[in-house]
Amino acid sequence: MRTKQINCAIIGYGGAFNMGLHHSHSINAVEGMQVVAVCDIDKARTKQAEVDLPGIRTFNDVKELLKDDGVDLCVVILPHNLHAEVAVQCSKAGKHVVVEKPMCITVKEATAMIEAGKKASKVVTIFHNRRHDGDFKALRDAVRKGLIGDVFHVEMWGGGYHKPGTWWRSFKDISGGAFYDWGAHYLDWLLHIIPEKIDYVTGHFHKLKWNEVTNEDHVEAIIRFRNGAVANVQQSTLAAVGKPRWRVLGTEGAIVDEGGSFKLYTFKDGIPVQGTIAYQDSDWAAFYRNLGDHLLRGGDLEVKPEEARRVIAIMECAEKSSETGKAVKVPYED
Repeated sequence: MRTKQINCAIIGYGGAFNMGLHHSHSINAVEGMQVVAVCDIDKARTKQAEVDLPGIRTFNDVKELLKDDGVDLCVVILPHNLHAEVAVQCSKAGKHVVVEKPMCITVKEATAMIEAGKKASKVVTIFHNRRHDGDFKALRDAVRKGLIGDVFHVEMWGGGYHKPGTWWRSFKDISGGAFYDWGAHYLDWLLHIIPEKIDYVTGHFHKLKWNEVTNEDHVEAIIRFRNGAVANVQQSTLAAVGKPRWRVLGTEGAIVDEGGSFKLYTFKDGIPVQGTIAYQDSDWAAFYRNLGDHLLRGGDLEVKPEEARRVIAIMECAEKSSETGKAVKVPYED
């Protein structure tokens, strides 16, 4: 097992949500991992990185960064349409790669990323840190304990009625579309609530009002799993009224999100019983603890790139279905 320090570089230190700094703090909190470099095309951002992270090396060109033999792992925090291109570059340069969610925009890109990592014998993983959100952990554990029997139907909802911001995450050629932000988290969660192969996806996309941007106003995917379970996942900026984030039906009951806790509906000797399931504590730093354990001590990698590719496949197939009016088979499920 490798015991030396994993030296990390952040690619993309833009000001949006200060994600470069967020990743850096999480990495530096893990024993055996350290951020040693930052790359951004904006020199003002690399100067800010030098203030935030004293002693780091800075670059304004990815090609120059990748020549640095002192960097073992690159964290790609860029607009979605650049994820695949830069991740493949990093793998070819012999670096491990972490990519912010979503993994990329297309299944073809995802496959290229996976193959590049395998060819280089380097890790490629996706920052699905919200697997450690307290609400999701509570729901997942309740389902795994069988509190509502076998899950056969899931409804997931996110959004509201609001004009999107006119920045890159609102423009389809850069972002991938309205599904590719929070939808990536929702679909990753779903695939752990229903851990079954997917049969097909039906999509319904709407572009009706917010013409200042090119993302869709409302997107919806209906996902049918091989065991017959069905999920309906919606993301919207055009919904004048919302609904709970989660509504999960099982053969022995149901779970509904109430914000702060879940309402449990079940039965005892045929009599309806209701209860409350509290959210657990969130632990977003667990992503990098797991990655450090994997790289330094051979532990199992939590977020495998093939899992993240399934998320991309659902979104891509939903859009194809919306365009054709037909259900679309999901690749890589056989």
